[in-house]
Amino acid sequence: MLNMLLIYLFCRHQSKLSMKHSESVCLVSGSTASLVVFCKHPSLSLLVSGGGRMSVEVDVLLQEAKESIEAAQNYRSELQQRLNGLNQARKQVRGSSGQAREALRRHFTELQSAASRLLSERLADLLAEVDAIEADSVKPLDDCQSLIEHGVGQADELLREGEAALRCGLGEKEDQLGSFTKKAMHIQLDSLPEVPALVDVPCVSAQLDDSLLGLLRDRVSQLGSVSSHPPVQIEELQERPGSVLVRWCKVDEDFAAADYRLQHRRSGSGGAQYEDAFIGRDCEFLVLHLDPHTDYLFRVCARGEGRTEWSPWSTPQTGYTTLAPHEWCPGSEGYILSSRRNIALRSDSAHSRCPVLYSNAPTYFCGQTLTFKMSAAGQMDRRDSLGVCVDSRRGADSLQRDQAVCISTNGAVFVNGKEMTNQLPAVALGSSVTFDMEVVNLFPVSNNLSEGGGHFKLRVTIGSGSREVVFDWLVDQAVDCLFFGCSFVHSGWKVLVF
Repeated sequence: MLNMLLIYLFCRHQSKLSMKHSESVCLVSGSTASLVVFCKHPSLSLLVSGGGRMSVEVDVLLQEAKESIEAAQNYRSELQQRLNGLNQARKQVRGSSGQAREALRRHFTELQSAASRLLSERLADLLAEVDAIEADSVKPLDDCQSLIEHGVGQADELLREGEAALRCGLGEKEDQLGSFTKKAMHIQLDSLPEVPALVDVPCVSAQLDDSLLGLLRDRVSQLGSVSSHPPVQIEELQERPGSVLVRWCKVDEDFAAADYRLQHRRSGSGGAQYEDAFIGRDCEFLVLHLDPHTDYLFRVCARGEGRTEWSPWSTPQTGYTTLAPHEWCPGSEGYILSSRRNIALRSDSAHSRCPVLYSNAPTYFCGQTLTFKMSAAGQMDRRDSLGVCVDSRRGADSLQRDQAVCISTNGAVFVNGKEMTNQLPAVALGSSVTFDMEVVNLFPVSNNLSEGGGHFKLRVTIGSGSREVVFDWLVDQAVDCLFFGCSFVHSGWKVLVF
């Protein structure tokens, strides 16, 4: 039955060939039956017997079918990934559009509230000025009015007394007329209060500058902007020991950037706020003090020349490091370490020469950049050393020894204990010394230890200031990770490693 089905499927798969090209004959022998299909087309010739034998052509078809199914699955998977990418793109467009609308509404609402408050405060100040001018101007007028009204009352009373004196009898007239005359002289009827002229009285008015509305209209028309793409984007995230190197670039060539601003925060930390990591003109920055195997979000923006506001933020990028941070070995004599063990201070507790301070583990790998940054400087000594070594040899008081490369604080470079002719600038406060290494040869350079004393070659680049030296370093064994270390004869040196 299975053999018949295979023949049927085979013929259906080759449907472009007409069935007229084949003839079938069933041969019966005892209890075993064989079906023979003779095809005029050579690619369709096959034989399936009762014993379950299958022709080569059917095997090829089955293999092609499996490959087609696998290709269809891969195709569907690729399309699904593109659909997911489209959904993420749509989510970003809609999400950023919603955030932009909210930011615009919030900003203009705050502006409207602030402008209304400022206008109300200014109106209140001007009305208060009008009230003050009115009060100061009306008071003398009220005083003058009171004086005049008092004089009018005296005059009315004097008139009544004078009229009464004229109407009285002859016996009383002399006395009343005398009293009236004395009172009239006392009132000083020829003395009149001065009333100010209208030109001397304040005439309050309001002066309003209509040009403010035009200026406001012009400024409002230029207020804010909407952009579909930020002028700067994160270009690369490189993991470093306990840190991530972030590089960014301008995507808008017409935008003249004066400064860049880099922020980061833990991914998935809910309402955690972004923290400033860098503000400056450089286009890369090493973000330190990151926990390994933890996702962080990074974003960057820019500020244009002569502008005070920052551009829109770039699309947040997720970065992380799987490399443990560089740490100094705790408990070393003569050194005080920071809480993160990445800063070492040469103390004066050890008055005699103290041993080399090594890394806590061989955490430096070829292909990375190892940096020593001096945050404090002490007295210089040619026996001082900053460098990299194959092993953490205890008891050594300097890295100027075999199986180590280093630089002294006076700028001298030592390779396997031998001083090179090339010299770098002296190490001082604020100096940064970098080590870069790459593998040149993993196989023995020489099978004879007496020939050169080294088996494996590493190319080393040491940089200090604006200069660097490049040389090949021969080590006795293949190494994939190295120790770093430092030694200072005098106290006061403080070094950060990253």
